[in-house]
Amino acid sequence: MTLRTRLLWAAAGVALLAVLATGLITYSAVNSFLYSQVDQTLVAAQGPLRQTLLAGKPVSFSLVGRLAPGMFVEVRAPSGAVLGTVEAETPGGPALAPSLPAHVAMGRPGPAGMDRGLLLTLPATTPNGPLFRVLVAPLTGGGQLILGYPLTAVTTVLHELEYVVIAVAAAALLGAEVLGWWLVGLGLRPLKAMERTTTVIASGQLDERVPEGPPTSELGQLARSFNIMLDRIQEAFRHRDEVEDRLRRFVADASHELRTPVAAVSAYAELFNRGARQRPEDLARVMRGIQGETARMRRLVEDLMLLARLDEGRPLEAVPVELVSLAAEAAETSRAVGPEWPVELSAKHPIEALGDPLRLREVLDNLLGNVRAHTPPGTRTRIAVGMDGRWATIQVADNGPGMPADQRARVFQRFYRADASRSRHTGGAGLGLAIVQAIVAALQGGVEVADSPEGGLQFTVRLPLAPVSDG
Repeated sequence: MTLRTRLLWAAAGVALLAVLATGLITYSAVNSFLYSQVDQTLVAAQGPLRQTLLAGKPVSFSLVGRLAPGMFVEVRAPSGAVLGTVEAETPGGPALAPSLPAHVAMGRPGPAGMDRGLLLTLPATTPNGPLFRVLVAPLTGGGQLILGYPLTAVTTVLHELEYVVIAVAAAALLGAEVLGWWLVGLGLRPLKAMERTTTVIASGQLDERVPEGPPTSELGQLARSFNIMLDRIQEAFRHRDEVEDRLRRFVADASHELRTPVAAVSAYAELFNRGARQRPEDLARVMRGIQGETARMRRLVEDLMLLARLDEGRPLEAVPVELVSLAAEAAETSRAVGPEWPVELSAKHPIEALGDPLRLREVLDNLLGNVRAHTPPGTRTRIAVGMDGRWATIQVADNGPGMPADQRARVFQRFYRADASRSRHTGGAGLGLAIVQAIVAALQGGVEVADSPEGGLQFTVRLPLAPVSDG
């Protein structure tokens, strides 16, 4: 069963129950009102007839017609014998009388003002006759005055009311179905729109969105939540595609980088087999070449393994590290490895950051090695250690030739080289800055590159400061 059908059945059921409840209440109220009117008529006629009997006058048809037209009257002696009867007169019909018992016990008083009268509802003596509303009132000396009023008009009104209630219930049910069909269809339009949109999205068009209605309505809130979910799903798919593309490029670039040293080792081995082992000078050159290419492959594999571990989200050690002394060690090593590239260090006071000392030293070595690899001899490098709010900063700036903005935006990509023709022996595999970014990100920090005030490049590393101890 569809939602629309269930809603229509619910609306029809509620309408039917409401109409039936209203009809029952109305019927009960009208029934009580009509019987009360008849009872008041009987009580009002009792007084004059009682006075007539007390005066010793007989109850005649003319008297009843004058005091209580259309009413049945009977007077009984204390023994129950009927002393006089006036049957109810009906226009154009026979006289009617209620089917009275031989003796009516006055066991309980009637309503207030009725002088201990007893009200009864009795059938007529004739077949298919109307019901009678009967008042049995006591007389002085033990007799009884019995008044009866036919309920023909009351019964007719109640029957007509029943037909009206049934007709109104049927009309309400039909109206609820017709109006409900239109209103439910109008209310379900947003759901239909969502259904069409989800069908389009299922076909692969992830950019489609569900039209949002008023934000205060349930369907508007549902549409908004649905669109937020679609945004996140689309973002997840986009991220997955980016990861897969990056992985494919990574594998292709790694294979490309490893292909050269593997080919070189294979060439040296072939040279060895062709007789280089018989010539000492050739043998030494072959072994140096094999050792160099092997060391290069080892460094490349270690870099790839480090990036893979960082991509997996493996946490690094996070201990307080004094950055000024660490930078001084890295500067001293850089001067020893490349004395043609002078390095100076500036810091106002010791600064501690949270990090892994070995990995942070690798960050500084890679940044300084990047200067030696991509700038001419004589390029000066300045290392500045400082603070910026809640961050510890390390700036490595040089006065080299710099780099265009479009290339700076890609320097942290893996295997990226600004100069595609640069030799791998001098330029490396293009993983140094990628490792810098991955290590700093794993330490909950960040790294950025900009133009240096000296004219070259300036790399800024931000790391979280170590908490200050109370001691």
